[in-house]
Amino acid sequence: MINLHRYILLASLAITTLTAQAQKITFTPQWTAQAQFAGYYVALEQGFYKEAGLDVEITHPTTSLSAIELLRSGKSNITTMQLCQAMQSKDDGLDLVNILQTSMNNALVIVSGNEETPLRKGIRVGTWSVPFDQIAIAMSLKEQLEYEWIPIASTSTLLVTGAIDATLAMSYNEYYLLKQSGVHLTEDNVYRFSDHEYNVQEDGAYTLRSYYQNHRDELKRFAAASRKGWEWAAGHPEETLDIVMDYVTRNHTVTNRPLQRLMLKEVLRLQTDRESGQREFRLRPDMVKLANELLLESQLLLNEVKYEDLIAE
Repeated sequence: MINLHRYILLASLAITTLTAQAQKITFTPQWTAQAQFAGYYVALEQGFYKEAGLDVEITHPTTSLSAIELLRSGKSNITTMQLCQAMQSKDDGLDLVNILQTSMNNALVIVSGNEETPLRKGIRVGTWSVPFDQIAIAMSLKEQLEYEWIPIASTSTLLVTGAIDATLAMSYNEYYLLKQSGVHLTEDNVYRFSDHEYNVQEDGAYTLRSYYQNHRDELKRFAAASRKGWEWAAGHPEETLDIVMDYVTRNHTVTNRPLQRLMLKEVLRLQTDRESGQREFRLRPDMVKLANELLLESQLLLNEVKYEDLIAE
């Protein structure tokens, strides 16, 4: 009996010690709760972060506080952002480090409101207030399209009513919303940047270099556990959707399961490298070089941001 009590006491102390040693990390995706971030939700709910000795809290940005502002202020330790946004932030003096790359392909598309090509000179093209349009701006300047950029809140409303001629959309999100709104999508009126010489990677997980220098081991474990979450999501899509919809409900995101199913499928497709056919979870030097060329030429960058500047040492 004494031995049993001793065993229980030692086990309890071991659990308490493990919990006390778990590194607290606050992770903030760049947008509202949705399947775009499914792998991170899975890693938390399936216990992959806990197994890695991490106490991870997932928060989402608000209308008044963006994810990058939360990172800058220290209220968040890690956020996701597109490569071009990270490069611009780096150029503006925010010393970011990429700790995990999930996107291997560009998701941006331009959709025309009729069956004509959206590559028409001088047309009105809807764009968001958030900085996800760098590649589109670079392309329009390079192709001398002279687009009139129209700020939009809703991707579908202005296009359906004819107030704009075309709109930017993400292939995993607004593309499907436009389809649900009755916009006829064909090879003629949808321009996919990934199918042309503008295939620049997008989402990755970033932290401040100052934070990375003091938490290298924890961040490596976070990246490995997150990757495990994405791999689990790819093998268990319906169970993953259960987790996503729980986050959607808790965060009051206006969406539905069929749309999130389409989003998850497309996000996972975009994670597969076209050359290797694998999910590589790495930032490609050639895509960083391409992004530099496009952004510098269009004056969206003042200084080159090298691959080595973004990668953790």
